Amino acid sequence: MEFVSHDWWAFFFRWLHIISGIMWIGHLWYFNFTQTPTMPKIPAELKPGVSKYILPEALFWFRWGAMATIITGLIEAWFQGELWQAIRLGIGDHSAHFTAIGFGMWLGAIMWANVWGIIWPNQKKNMGLVQVTDDEKKKAARIAGLASRVNTLLSIPMLYCMASVHVY
Repeated sequence: MEFVSHDWWAFFFRWLHIISGIMWIGHLWYFNFTQTPTMPKIPAELKPGVSKYILPEALFWFRWGAMATIITGLIEAWFQGELWQAIRLGIGDHSAHFTAIGFGMWLGAIMWANVWGIIWPNQKKNMGLVQVTDDEKKKAARIAGLASRVNTLLSIPMLYCMASVHVY
């Protein structure tokens, strides 16, 4: 008898995937629905408290939540024996289940690439971790903001796909 079964590990990684996803998407929605619209209302003397203390910490959990979500999601799909079918979007399998999980995975992968390839490099400029001119800083903030809004929009169908997978 196995000490810890395959099913236990599959459930464990599903649980980690859910927790990681909450961390990631929770921060994404915090940035887009709370912090960004509130920043213009904050008095100038208080803004450094957000940009020097809250933003770096929130971005840490945001980007590593994204990393943990994609890794645990891929591991979970592998444990379920669905990884390759989902990557192929269920094409050839005639499976709504694999199509739904596949679209959710691909949307999540695009969002992950936005976090690590666009948002984070531009936020480093915006926070002064990478030295740039004021114009470059403004451009970086705009690009990071746009990529973050794209991710917010993509998160809705991604969450729909991931939740609906259990219907099929």
